[in-house]
Amino acid sequence: MKSERRHKTTRAVVAGLVCVLAILVPLCLARAQDQKTKGTTPSPEKQTDAKSQTGPVSQQAVTPQQPSRQRKLPGSEVEGPVIVNTDLVTLTVTVTDNYGRYVSGLNKNAFTVFEDKQPQEITFFSDDDAPVSVGIVFDRTGSMGGDKIRRAREALAHFIQTSHDADEYFLIAFNTSVQLLADRTRDGTAVLNQLTFVNAHGNTALYDAVYVGLERVTHGTHSKKAILVISDGQDNSSRYTFSELKRALKETDVVIYAIGILSGSDAGSDLGMGGQAILEEMAGVSGGKAFFPRSSAEMDDIFEQIALELRHQYSIGYKPANFSTDGKWHRVKVKVSPPRGLPRLFVRSKDGYYATAGQR
Repeated sequence: MKSERRHKTTRAVVAGLVCVLAILVPLCLARAQDQKTKGTTPSPEKQTDAKSQTGPVSQQAVTPQQPSRQRKLPGSEVEGPVIVNTDLVTLTVTVTDNYGRYVSGLNKNAFTVFEDKQPQEITFFSDDDAPVSVGIVFDRTGSMGGDKIRRAREALAHFIQTSHDADEYFLIAFNTSVQLLADRTRDGTAVLNQLTFVNAHGNTALYDAVYVGLERVTHGTHSKKAILVISDGQDNSSRYTFSELKRALKETDVVIYAIGILSGSDAGSDLGMGGQAILEEMAGVSGGKAFFPRSSAEMDDIFEQIALELRHQYSIGYKPANFSTDGKWHRVKVKVSPPRGLPRLFVRSKDGYYATAGQR
C-alpha cells in the first residue's frame, strides 16, 4: 500500500516537472532570441548616429579637390562650377587708383557695363583670388642674345614666386619655329629649368608663337587666362599676319601682358620702335598692358606687378539683350563709381567682342 502511494506521488511530481518545463523552455528560448536580436540590431538612436557618421565620410570621398574652381552660381546660394553660356559675355577687369595701386573689395554695384552705349545688367560678378592658366611665350631668337635671356629668366622667377600656388603654366619658346616646352604644369621650377640652357638664334616667328599660346591657354583648366609675351617684338618669320593675330585676340578672353626686352640701341632704332608698337597694340587689344623695363631691377618689379594684377582682378559677366551670333563687333565699356572718400579710379578691360557662337 505504501509502495503504491509512493509510485503515485512520484508520477505526480514528474508530471508537474514536465508541465513546468513545457512552460519554461519556450519562454527561455524566446528571451534568448530577443537578446540575440537586440545584440545585432541597433536602437533607433544608434541607427541615427550611424547614418550621421557615414554621411560626411561619403561626401568627402566624392568632393572634387582643388584646384577645381568653385563659385556661387548667379542668383543662387549653392556653390558649383562656373557654367559659361554661349550668350554670356565675360570680362576681366583691372581697377587701379591714381598711383597705379590695385583696388580690391569693390562690390557689383560699383560697376556699370555698356554695350554699344546701352547699359547692361551684370549677372555674374566675382573678385576671388582665383588661379590662372598662364601661357609664357618666350623669345629665343638671335635678337635676344647677350644677357637678355638671362635677365628675362630671372625676372620670370619673381613672377612665379608671386603667383597663385594653383596656377598652371604653358611654356612656348620660339625662333624661326615654335616649340612647346612645357604643357599644363603647376611646377614653376620645371618651367624655369627649361629656360636654363636656351640658346638665342634664328629668326622671329612671334605671331605664330602667340597663336600657339592662345590655343593652349584657351583649353586650360582655369577660367582666368593670360599670356606673358617676353620678346623684343621684331617679327620677321611668321605665317600669320598681325591683323590675323589681332582678330584672334579679339575672339578670346585671354589677356596679354607683353614685356619688351630691349637693349639701349633697340629703344631708339626704327626696328626697336616698331617692336614696341606691336607689343603695345597686341596687349591693348586683349585688355592687357605692355611694359618696357630699362634695368634688371625694373624688370623684376614689372613681373611681380603682373602677378599681383592677376590676383586682384574682377570677373564680370552679362547677357546682352537680343543677342545673336551675327559675327559683328560689339563695343564694350566698363565704368566704376568709387565709394565715398576714394579718389578717381581707373578701369582696364577688353573694349569689345565679336558675337560668334561659343565661349567669350
